[in-house]
Amino acid sequence: MVSKSKGKKEDNLEVVEHALTNTEHFIEQNQRTITIALIVIVAVVGIFLGYKRFIVSPKEKEAQSQMFAAEQYFEKDSFNLALNGDGNYLGFLDIIDQYKVTKSAKLARYYTGISYLKLGKFQEAIDQLKKFKIKDDMVGPISKGAIGDAYCELGRTSEAVDYYIKAARMKPNNFVTPIYLMKAAELLESNKEYSKAVPLYKEIQKDYPESSEGRKIEKYIARAEAGLKK
Repeated sequence: MVSKSKGKKEDNLEVVEHALTNTEHFIEQNQRTITIALIVIVAVVGIFLGYKRFIVSPKEKEAQSQMFAAEQYFEKDSFNLALNGDGNYLGFLDIIDQYKVTKSAKLARYYTGISYLKLGKFQEAIDQLKKFKIKDDMVGPISKGAIGDAYCELGRTSEAVDYYIKAARMKPNNFVTPIYLMKAAELLESNKEYSKAVPLYKEIQKDYPESSEGRKIEKYIARAEAGLKK
């Protein structure tokens, strides 16, 4: 008498054999299509790798060499030269235009936005910084916070608060987060929105007590809570 265990194994083997037979049959019937698909995949991968190596990489090196001068002008607060170049080297605007596929062009977008902010061209700063997409732990939040600064300068306090909070929440850390929580809370308090300001002040007190904002936060909490009682 055949055991149940042995019978089960034989059934499983039959299922596997059947599946293999079906697979072989499918491959035989569709061999040409499968071959073409594999050739296309290999070609696409090859084109992509070639594009990265022979187009993007040389462009990246060129962009980096051009960026050096613009960054130097930026650090010296020569924002017009940083944006437009000096005749020998390109500025950030031309780098964005001529080296679109590179990381340098993406970073130039950030520098452009900050330069416009420093020059008092607030809408232009917003437009550039909203296009900046690099997810860096420090630069990412700072770019969001700079949009908040630009909206604040334009008197659009609601948008400013939104972006300050986005900056604070993007990559929480002891340096950037309390700065933007404080900016959001102070702006809310200035608009007499004390019920929204107090929780942000208290968040700084609880989560970032060693920050420069955290060390002086009690007076802000007291002031905002006093505003609630009026």
